[in-house]
Amino acid sequence: MPTLAGSLLRGALLSPFRRPRADAAFPRAPLTLPEVRIDLARLAAYERICGFPTGEDALPPTYPHVLGFPLAMRLMSARAFPLPLLGLVHTSFDLTRHTALPATAAYELSVRVEGLAPHRRGTEAAVLTELRSGGQTVWESRSTYLARHGTDRPADPRTGRTTTPPSGQTTTPATGQTAASATGRATTPATDQTATPATGQTTEPATGPTTTPATDQTTTPATDAASALPPLAAWPLGGDLGRRYAAVSGDRNPIHLHPLTARLFGFPRPIAHGMWTLARCLAAHGTPDAVRVRARFLAPVPLPGTVEFAAEKGRFALRGGGRVHLTATVDPLGSGPRR
Repeated sequence: MPTLAGSLLRGALLSPFRRPRADAAFPRAPLTLPEVRIDLARLAAYERICGFPTGEDALPPTYPHVLGFPLAMRLMSARAFPLPLLGLVHTSFDLTRHTALPATAAYELSVRVEGLAPHRRGTEAAVLTELRSGGQTVWESRSTYLARHGTDRPADPRTGRTTTPPSGQTTTPATGQTAASATGRATTPATDQTATPATGQTTEPATGPTTTPATDQTTTPATDAASALPPLAAWPLGGDLGRRYAAVSGDRNPIHLHPLTARLFGFPRPIAHGMWTLARCLAAHGTPDAVRVRARFLAPVPLPGTVEFAAEKGRFALRGGGRVHLTATVDPLGSGPRR
């Protein structure tokens, strides 16, 4: 069975031959694992490094992404996926947790590509992950990944997305809600791949999605609002954070591990995993059992360094070095989005 490392290698080898465009065909069949059980020792290690309480029979809000990301990488490394894996940018992550998730339960895990959409910097793919229990969806997420390439399409300056997507493609706003697959549920993809148990997370691999900002960070209403949030804590981050998180997540990408390996891929210093930054912020902020989280990755976090966590009224940001690295909102499920 192909491993996460094998998926990354295949995606890297295929990347130079791909010509991304928003109207391209893409794999529509989901990858599904019918019964996923949680490794409690690994979960406890994840909780400790991210700052979540340990010893509770509950999954942190970001943990299902760790379970599902290897399947997402398998889809995005498939021959049928039109965007190059090399240089793909993880631009947003939205999740909806409908109820508390017991760590001792068994779950059905499914990942699929929702669609492609034009972006002023290239083409953006949306990937949906769904966790089900007892036939009901209990957790779902929507990640967007940007393949940067030349385009002259006009765009909404607030989002970067163009206003008129090609026919048949979705530009549904990131809400954390998934839609039914047009082809139904499948346990194996249409690209000769086989679903295997999740083995780790690779949020910004050099051979996969990065959280390098999709655009140069300039002053916008969103960054202005994030800069105005009151600081609550300063977190010193050691140079070994990437290695420690890799040990519990399975993401041993060289850009996170050591200055020498990071430089091979264009980073002067190793950078923190983007999904670690979101998890650490959610651990500090807290979330109700039923919750919707909308996060935007704006800039990588170099290691070592110090970052500032700021939050107020269901909004938070991670800042450092004069930049906003991450912004997010947390809304109890059933409430409307904050304005």
